[in-house]
Amino acid sequence: MRIAFIGLGNMGGGMAANQAKAGHEVLAFDLSAAALERAAEAGCKPSASVAEAVRDVDAVITMLPAGPHVRQVYGEDVLPNARAGTLLIDCSTIDVESARAVAAQAKEKGFAFADAPVSGGVAAAAAGTLAFMVGCDENDFTGVETALTPMARAVIRAGDHGAGQAAKICNNMVLGASMIAVCEAFALAERLGLAPERFFEIASKSSGQCWSLTSYCPWPGPVEAAPSNRGYEGGFAVAMMLKDLKLAQEAAARAGAATPLGAQAEGLYALFDRLGYGNKDFSAILQLIRGQLAELA
Repeated sequence: MRIAFIGLGNMGGGMAANQAKAGHEVLAFDLSAAALERAAEAGCKPSASVAEAVRDVDAVITMLPAGPHVRQVYGEDVLPNARAGTLLIDCSTIDVESARAVAAQAKEKGFAFADAPVSGGVAAAAAGTLAFMVGCDENDFTGVETALTPMARAVIRAGDHGAGQAAKICNNMVLGASMIAVCEAFALAERLGLAPERFFEIASKSSGQCWSLTSYCPWPGPVEAAPSNRGYEGGFAVAMMLKDLKLAQEAAARAGAATPLGAQAEGLYALFDRLGYGNKDFSAILQLIRGQLAELA
């Protein structure tokens, strides 16, 4: 398969590399020369522009920062230059309305389009073990699944266009709020004289068990692979979690849905970001709750 991959940041770089590793010809583009150089080292072929990359491929996969970027790249570069029959897949995390707007624009021009945001973070992007939440026409899903498989441990059709984005923002609202609850519990256990390691051992086998505790423990020690053991570097940045929580709150406001915990989580991550920790992993909010920000220096 010949694939154009647009957007080679922390997530996209690893994803494109896994496409090349699977034996696909990957024409890669990013505004960053360093990102293009890393992609070339991973077996991709750098392109001079989006238009050049998408001109003669079987599928286009994009991983871009936000809705306006997706609208612009598809409207100005992908749709005018991709050949008829090219499968278009956007893996960015954006607002539902932008996903549906781009899908309608693509469909009008005869392209199959899917919004397919991901879960798993940078480590899963590098390992090829991302979970994809797909919004697309049912008849297009088999092709989408085939294109995404080299990067995935799971590819799930959430529904029609926009459903992938809806699933992603709802899932990450759960993640953001649950991480705060886990951090509060560790901070309370510490104040009550309960050793954090003992609390982890007990909660991980009790009703408090959740992904934020057992797979991504914010307290250093219990989960070796967690960013908490690397000074909260890498992983899922605070700024990215804040972006997703903002998307969830915007969607909730439009839909008239009550999301009080989601709103509180957004407020806490916004504070943490304003304090200058936007590049730290989101589990580092433990140190804000403990009152130990000096440990993040």
